[in-house]
Amino acid sequence: MQRSEPEKTDSTPIPEPVPTPRSSKKEEAYPDITIEESPSSESQLNEFGHGKGSVLTAYFNIVCVVAGTGTLGLPRAFADGGWLGILIMLLAYGMAVYSGIVLIRCLYYKPGKRLPDYKAIGTAAFGKVGYIIASTLHFLNLFGCPALYLVLAGSNMHQLLQHTAGGLTQVIWTVIVGVFLLIPSLTQKTLHEVTLTSAVGAICTMIAVLVVVIQAPMDYHQHPERTVVHDGVIWTGFPTALATIAFSFGGNNTYPHVEHALRKPEQWKWAVAAGLSTCTLLYFLTAIPGYYSYGRDTQSPIYDSLPLGAGRTVATIVMTIHVILAIPIFTTSFSLEFERFSRADEERLGVWGAWLARAVIRTVTMMILVVLAVFVPFFSDFMSLIGALANCGLVFLLPILCYLRLTGWRNKKYYELLFCALTVFLGIIGCVFGTIDAIKALVHDFRTQSTH
Repeated sequence: MQRSEPEKTDSTPIPEPVPTPRSSKKEEAYPDITIEESPSSESQLNEFGHGKGSVLTAYFNIVCVVAGTGTLGLPRAFADGGWLGILIMLLAYGMAVYSGIVLIRCLYYKPGKRLPDYKAIGTAAFGKVGYIIASTLHFLNLFGCPALYLVLAGSNMHQLLQHTAGGLTQVIWTVIVGVFLLIPSLTQKTLHEVTLTSAVGAICTMIAVLVVVIQAPMDYHQHPERTVVHDGVIWTGFPTALATIAFSFGGNNTYPHVEHALRKPEQWKWAVAAGLSTCTLLYFLTAIPGYYSYGRDTQSPIYDSLPLGAGRTVATIVMTIHVILAIPIFTTSFSLEFERFSRADEERLGVWGAWLARAVIRTVTMMILVVLAVFVPFFSDFMSLIGALANCGLVFLLPILCYLRLTGWRNKKYYELLFCALTVFLGIIGCVFGTIDAIKALVHDFRTQSTH
């Protein structure tokens, strides 16, 4: 039976595009970006090589990818923005869900074809400029997150073992962790069992959240003499709070791969909505008790505010496990893309030549990350910088702009356009002013460090 073309409305899961006359030229200019074509027009099942995953599998993948160390900085985000952080979180949640849905719609903007990844969407929408911006944001995320995780891993190992025989400095522990994680990077060509690794990381995050939910209010009630100051709104801290929250919702650049594993891609919107809803619940369970218990004095990561004892030790250990498992995911992804870009493959260099090229690329990558983590050992403000520079663009800006560019804006309802405008506006605020505030905070950190 011949299918009729769907009308271009918001209710259709894959909207029709507004064709751009430059599309064929873009494909020729970027040969590394391939467009998957539908092998059959007789069935929607497994189009474009889709996997056999269920919506539940996609849900767990989203939770595993998104829920992470960003959780630890959210109470501090509330301290930066006041109780206004609740509104910022709800807005960010809604914008992240919408962004995740329209990002996947962009993959199918051309009937019968599917774009492969985030960078291809930027290219299709804005040509060379879109490719450069999408690639820059993507690589900032892939490179910035493992550097941040190295900071946390080195700091945690130093705190956990400072009164033992392993009581080394944070710098030495950062180097040790980097060298240790270089071994699997050199011995494996690609990273297998990413889903399992991410699942372990998500479980570690949930354990840390449980510790904060229990321990922080107990600490507050056990010290009635302590003055805890809360603020309703701190407008000057809005960009920093938004940048930290944006970091917590990062994951858009992995969504095309998660969606591609779905047996029924039309179920993507339910998977992303449910996954981000779960993450937001975890975020509120951490942010509200943490800020309520410590107010303006809330630290990042939040377990540094907890009293010394079993709870704080457990939270520190599980988050150390999480970041150590997460770093290879980012470094291997970054290295694989750089190797593909530099054509460091066996076909061109041979087996041993390709291995040597991979070894050099991955060793240099880890060295740069370790140096960055050693010289910028400030977890909270480093997180804000990455959230502002990379995640505000990846989550709030580029998906919306590409969606309107590829599918048009005249066919959208006025309330959808208003929501798009709000998302872009807040994304710009977080990106520009969040970056400025994070840089100022880092400068202050360095000056304070030099005086001690």
